[in-house]
Amino acid sequence: MALKQVSSNKCFEGFQKVFEHDSAELKCKMKFGIYLPPKAETGKCPVLYWLSGLTCTEQNFITKAAFQQAAAEHGLIVVAPDTSPRGCNIEGEDESWDFGTGAGFYVDATEDPWKTNYRMYSYIKDELPKLINANFPTDPERMSIFGHSMGGHGALILALKNPGKYKSVSAFAPICNPVQCQWGKKALGGYLGPDASKWEVYDATQLVKSYSGPRLDILIDQGKDDQFLSAGQLLPDNFIAACTERKIPVVFRLQQASCFCSPCYFFIASFINDHIKHHAKYLNA
Repeated sequence: MALKQVSSNKCFEGFQKVFEHDSAELKCKMKFGIYLPPKAETGKCPVLYWLSGLTCTEQNFITKAAFQQAAAEHGLIVVAPDTSPRGCNIEGEDESWDFGTGAGFYVDATEDPWKTNYRMYSYIKDELPKLINANFPTDPERMSIFGHSMGGHGALILALKNPGKYKSVSAFAPICNPVQCQWGKKALGGYLGPDASKWEVYDATQLVKSYSGPRLDILIDQGKDDQFLSAGQLLPDNFIAACTERKIPVVFRLQQASCFCSPCYFFIASFINDHIKHHAKYLNA
Protein backbone atom coordinates (compact mmCIF):
# COMPACT_ATOMS: atom_id res chain seq x y z
CA MET A 1 0.00 0.00 0.00
CA ALA A 2 1.48 3.31 -1.12
CA LEU A 3 2.47 5.93 1.44
CA LYS A 4 2.71 9.62 0.64
CA GLN A 5 5.00 11.63 2.91
CA VAL A 6 3.31 14.84 4.00
CA SER A 7 6.05 16.25 6.24
CA SER A 8 9.41 15.35 7.80
CA ASN A 9 11.23 17.18 10.60
CA LYS A 10 14.48 16.35 12.34
CA CYS A 11 13.81 15.97 16.06
CA PHE A 12 16.19 14.76 18.81
CA GLU A 13 18.40 13.13 16.17
CA GLY A 14 15.40 11.22 14.83
CA PHE A 15 12.58 12.24 12.51
CA GLN A 16 8.98 13.26 13.15
CA LYS A 17 7.08 12.46 9.97
CA VAL A 18 3.49 12.49 8.74
CA PHE A 19 2.21 10.19 6.01
CA GLU A 20 -1.03 9.83 4.09
CA HIS A 21 -2.45 6.63 2.63
CA ASP A 22 -5.64 5.16 1.19
CA SER A 23 -7.28 3.02 3.86
CA ALA A 24 -8.97 -0.16 2.67
CA GLU A 25 -10.71 -0.52 6.05
CA LEU A 26 -12.06 3.03 6.27
CA LYS A 27 -12.43 3.65 2.52
CA CYS A 28 -10.91 7.12 2.67
CA LYS A 29 -7.53 8.82 2.86
CA MET A 30 -5.97 8.73 6.32
CA LYS A 31 -2.97 10.44 7.89
CA PHE A 32 -0.73 9.26 10.71
CA GLY A 33 2.25 10.73 12.50
CA ILE A 34 5.31 8.57 13.11
CA TYR A 35 8.39 9.35 15.14
CA LEU A 36 11.49 7.42 14.07
CA PRO A 37 14.19 7.48 16.77
CA PRO A 38 17.90 7.56 15.88
CA LYS A 39 18.10 3.81 16.55
CA ALA A 40 15.72 3.18 13.62
CA GLU A 41 18.54 4.09 11.22
CA THR A 42 20.57 1.04 12.27
CA GLY A 43 18.09 -1.57 13.50
CA LYS A 44 14.54 -2.61 14.22
CA CYS A 45 12.66 -0.84 17.01
CA PRO A 46 9.54 -1.58 19.07
CA VAL A 47 6.41 0.42 18.27
CA LEU A 48 4.22 2.40 20.65
CA TYR A 49 0.79 3.41 19.32
CA TRP A 50 -0.90 6.56 20.62
CA LEU A 51 -4.67 7.06 20.30
CA SER A 52 -5.93 10.62 20.62
CA GLY A 53 -9.18 11.92 22.06
CA LEU A 54 -12.31 13.62 20.80
CA THR A 55 -11.85 16.30 18.09
CA CYS A 56 -8.14 15.48 17.63
CA THR A 57 -6.21 14.65 14.46
CA GLU A 58 -2.75 13.11 14.21
CA GLN A 59 -1.31 16.59 14.81
CA ASN A 60 -2.35 17.18 18.42
CA PHE A 61 -0.08 14.58 19.97
CA ILE A 62 2.95 15.02 17.72
CA THR A 63 3.05 18.80 18.15
CA LYS A 64 1.97 19.22 21.80
CA ALA A 65 2.83 16.17 23.90
CA ALA A 66 6.65 16.60 23.95
CA PHE A 67 7.24 12.85 23.78
CA GLN A 68 9.98 12.77 21.15
CA GLN A 69 13.01 13.17 23.43
CA ALA A 70 11.96 10.25 25.65
CA ALA A 71 11.11 8.14 22.60
CA ALA A 72 14.56 8.87 21.16
CA GLU A 73 16.29 7.93 24.42
CA HIS A 74 14.42 4.63 24.69
CA GLY A 75 14.57 3.77 20.98
CA LEU A 76 10.80 3.65 20.43
CA ILE A 77 8.93 4.26 17.21
CA VAL A 78 5.75 6.16 18.12
CA VAL A 79 2.74 6.12 15.80
CA ALA A 80 -0.15 8.60 16.17
CA PRO A 81 -3.11 7.98 13.82
CA ASP A 82 -6.13 10.17 13.23
CA THR A 83 -9.26 9.65 15.35
CA SER A 84 -11.85 8.92 12.66
CA PRO A 85 -12.42 8.61 8.93
CA ARG A 86 -12.38 11.94 7.11
CA GLY A 87 -14.38 13.35 4.23
CA CYS A 88 -16.76 10.41 3.78
CA ASN A 89 -19.72 12.68 3.02
CA ILE A 90 -21.96 10.88 5.50
CA GLU A 91 -25.02 12.89 6.47
CA GLY A 92 -24.59 14.16 10.02
CA GLU A 93 -20.88 13.30 10.37
CA ASP A 94 -19.97 16.92 11.18
CA GLU A 95 -22.94 17.87 13.34
CA SER A 96 -21.46 16.93 16.74
CA TRP A 97 -18.03 17.25 18.31
CA ASP A 98 -18.48 13.97 20.17
CA PHE A 99 -19.85 11.82 17.34
CA GLY A 100 -18.83 11.39 13.72
CA THR A 101 -15.77 13.24 12.44
CA GLY A 102 -13.01 13.27 15.06
CA ALA A 103 -14.98 10.85 17.25
CA GLY A 104 -14.65 7.34 15.84
CA PHE A 105 -14.47 5.84 19.37
CA TYR A 106 -12.23 3.03 18.10
CA VAL A 107 -15.15 0.71 17.33
CA ASP A 108 -16.31 -1.09 14.18
CA ALA A 109 -19.72 0.39 13.43
CA THR A 110 -22.55 -1.99 12.56
CA GLU A 111 -25.26 0.58 11.87
CA ASP A 112 -26.06 2.53 8.71
CA PRO A 113 -24.77 4.93 7.54
CA TRP A 114 -21.60 4.47 9.62
CA LYS A 115 -20.70 0.81 9.09
CA THR A 116 -19.00 1.26 5.71
CA ASN A 117 -16.36 3.75 6.91
CA TYR A 118 -16.35 3.86 10.71
CA ARG A 119 -14.17 0.84 11.40
CA MET A 120 -11.50 2.39 13.58
CA TYR A 121 -11.09 -0.71 15.75
CA SER A 122 -10.02 -2.88 12.81
CA TYR A 123 -7.96 -0.03 11.36
CA ILE A 124 -5.92 0.34 14.56
CA LYS A 125 -5.76 -3.38 15.32
CA ASP A 126 -4.92 -4.75 11.87
CA GLU A 127 -4.52 -2.39 8.93
CA LEU A 128 -2.30 0.27 10.47
CA PRO A 129 0.21 -2.13 12.13
CA LYS A 130 0.55 -4.07 8.86
CA LEU A 131 1.22 -0.82 7.06
CA ILE A 132 3.76 0.34 9.66
CA ASN A 133 5.55 -3.01 9.78
CA ALA A 134 5.79 -3.17 5.98
CA ASN A 135 7.29 0.29 5.57
CA PHE A 136 9.40 1.01 8.66
CA PRO A 137 12.13 -0.79 10.67
CA THR A 138 9.85 -2.24 13.33
CA ASP A 139 9.94 -5.34 15.49
CA PRO A 140 6.35 -6.65 15.06
CA GLU A 141 6.64 -8.74 18.22
CA ARG A 142 7.20 -5.67 20.40
CA MET A 143 4.18 -3.38 20.36
CA SER A 144 2.38 -1.34 23.04
CA ILE A 145 -0.48 1.15 23.12
CA PHE A 146 -1.62 4.23 25.06
CA GLY A 147 -4.01 7.13 24.65
CA HIS A 148 -6.04 10.01 26.06
CA SER A 149 -9.78 10.28 26.87
CA MET A 150 -11.56 8.56 23.95
CA GLY A 151 -8.13 7.31 22.94
CA GLY A 152 -7.49 6.02 26.45
CA HIS A 153 -10.71 4.03 26.05
CA GLY A 154 -9.40 2.77 22.72
CA ALA A 155 -6.04 1.74 24.15
CA LEU A 156 -7.63 -0.15 27.04
CA ILE A 157 -10.12 -2.07 24.92
CA LEU A 158 -7.52 -3.00 22.30
CA ALA A 159 -5.18 -4.35 24.96
CA LEU A 160 -7.94 -6.24 26.76
CA LYS A 161 -9.59 -7.66 23.63
CA ASN A 162 -6.30 -8.89 22.19
CA PRO A 163 -4.37 -10.63 24.99
CA GLY A 164 -0.64 -10.73 24.28
CA LYS A 165 -0.77 -8.42 21.25
CA TYR A 166 0.41 -5.41 23.24
CA LYS A 167 3.23 -5.66 25.78
CA SER A 168 1.82 -2.81 27.89
CA VAL A 169 -0.98 -0.24 28.05
CA SER A 170 -1.46 3.16 29.66
CA ALA A 171 -3.90 6.05 29.49
CA PHE A 172 -4.53 9.67 30.40
CA ALA A 173 -8.09 10.31 31.66
CA PRO A 174 -9.60 7.38 29.77
CA ILE A 175 -13.32 6.86 29.25
CA CYS A 176 -13.34 3.69 31.36
CA ASN A 177 -16.97 2.61 31.34
CA PRO A 178 -18.66 4.00 28.21
CA VAL A 179 -21.83 1.93 28.55
CA GLN A 180 -22.54 3.99 31.69
CA CYS A 181 -21.69 7.53 30.50
CA GLN A 182 -23.35 9.96 28.13
CA TRP A 183 -20.42 10.12 25.68
CA GLY A 184 -20.42 6.35 25.43
CA LYS A 185 -24.17 5.94 25.17
CA LYS A 186 -24.30 8.46 22.33
CA ALA A 187 -21.37 7.01 20.40
CA LEU A 188 -21.99 3.31 20.99
CA GLY A 189 -25.71 3.70 20.41
CA GLY A 190 -25.09 5.53 17.16
CA TYR A 191 -22.43 3.20 15.81
CA LEU A 192 -23.67 -0.13 17.20
CA GLY A 193 -27.41 0.32 17.56
CA PRO A 194 -29.81 0.50 20.53
CA ASP A 195 -29.06 -2.95 22.01
CA ALA A 196 -26.79 -2.02 24.94
CA SER A 197 -25.61 -5.62 25.33
CA LYS A 198 -23.67 -5.18 22.07
CA TRP A 199 -21.81 -2.19 23.51
CA GLU A 200 -20.05 -4.19 26.23
CA VAL A 201 -17.45 -5.63 23.84
CA TYR A 202 -16.03 -2.09 23.60
CA ASP A 203 -16.16 -1.28 27.32
CA ALA A 204 -12.91 -1.66 29.30
CA THR A 205 -14.71 -2.14 32.62
CA GLN A 206 -16.75 -4.99 31.16
CA LEU A 207 -13.81 -6.52 29.27
CA VAL A 208 -11.48 -6.62 32.25
CA LYS A 209 -13.98 -8.79 34.13
CA SER A 210 -13.30 -11.66 31.73
CA TYR A 211 -9.66 -10.96 30.84
CA SER A 212 -7.53 -14.08 31.07
CA GLY A 213 -4.44 -13.26 29.03
CA PRO A 214 -0.83 -12.53 30.01
CA ARG A 215 -0.11 -10.19 32.89
CA LEU A 216 -0.99 -6.65 31.88
CA ASP A 217 0.32 -3.79 34.04
CA ILE A 218 -1.89 -0.75 33.49
CA LEU A 219 -0.89 2.87 34.21
CA ILE A 220 -3.54 5.61 34.34
CA ASP A 221 -3.06 9.31 35.07
CA GLN A 222 -6.15 11.34 35.89
CA GLY A 223 -6.52 15.04 36.66
CA LYS A 224 -8.13 15.65 40.05
CA ASP A 225 -10.15 18.65 38.88
CA ASP A 226 -11.00 17.33 35.43
CA GLN A 227 -14.48 18.61 34.57
CA PHE A 228 -15.29 15.39 32.71
CA LEU A 229 -14.35 13.31 35.76
CA SER A 230 -16.80 15.21 37.95
CA ALA A 231 -19.42 15.04 35.17
CA GLY A 232 -19.36 11.25 35.26
CA GLN A 233 -17.97 10.77 31.75
CA LEU A 234 -14.79 8.86 32.70
CA LEU A 235 -15.78 6.59 35.63
CA PRO A 236 -12.30 5.29 36.53
CA ASP A 237 -13.52 3.95 39.90
CA ASN A 238 -15.64 1.37 38.09
CA PHE A 239 -12.63 0.16 36.11
CA ILE A 240 -10.34 0.05 39.15
CA ALA A 241 -12.90 -1.97 41.09
CA ALA A 242 -13.17 -4.48 38.23
CA CYS A 243 -9.37 -4.73 37.98
CA THR A 244 -9.06 -5.25 41.72
CA GLU A 245 -11.63 -8.04 41.64
CA ARG A 246 -9.72 -9.76 38.83
CA LYS A 247 -6.33 -9.09 40.48
CA ILE A 248 -5.12 -7.20 37.42
CA PRO A 249 -2.49 -4.63 38.44
CA VAL A 250 -3.41 -1.02 37.74
CA VAL A 251 -1.53 2.05 38.92
CA PHE A 252 -3.99 4.93 39.13
CA ARG A 253 -2.49 8.35 39.82
CA LEU A 254 -4.80 11.26 40.67
CA GLN A 255 -2.79 14.32 39.69
CA GLN A 256 -3.16 18.01 40.52
CA ALA A 257 -4.29 18.98 37.06
CA SER A 258 -7.58 20.06 35.60
CA CYS A 259 -7.52 20.46 31.85
CA PHE A 260 -8.18 17.38 29.75
CA CYS A 261 -9.93 18.96 26.81
CA SER A 262 -8.57 17.60 23.55
CA PRO A 263 -6.66 20.72 22.44
CA CYS A 264 -4.96 20.97 25.85
CA TYR A 265 -1.87 18.82 26.24
CA PHE A 266 -0.21 20.53 29.22
CA PHE A 267 -1.12 17.65 31.52
CA ILE A 268 -0.05 14.99 29.04
CA ALA A 269 3.29 16.72 28.45
CA SER A 270 3.83 16.87 32.22
CA PHE A 271 3.69 13.09 32.64
CA ILE A 272 4.44 11.72 29.18
CA ASN A 273 7.97 10.69 30.18
CA ASP A 274 6.56 8.41 32.88
CA HIS A 275 4.37 6.71 30.31
CA ILE A 276 7.20 6.31 27.80
CA LYS A 277 9.31 4.72 30.56
CA HIS A 278 6.40 2.47 31.54
CA HIS A 279 6.20 1.10 28.01
CA ALA A 280 9.96 0.97 27.44
CA LYS A 281 10.28 -1.33 30.48
CA TYR A 282 8.24 -3.97 28.62
CA LEU A 283 9.17 -3.18 25.02
CA ASN A 284 12.91 -3.25 25.70
CA ALA A 285 12.87 -6.20 28.10
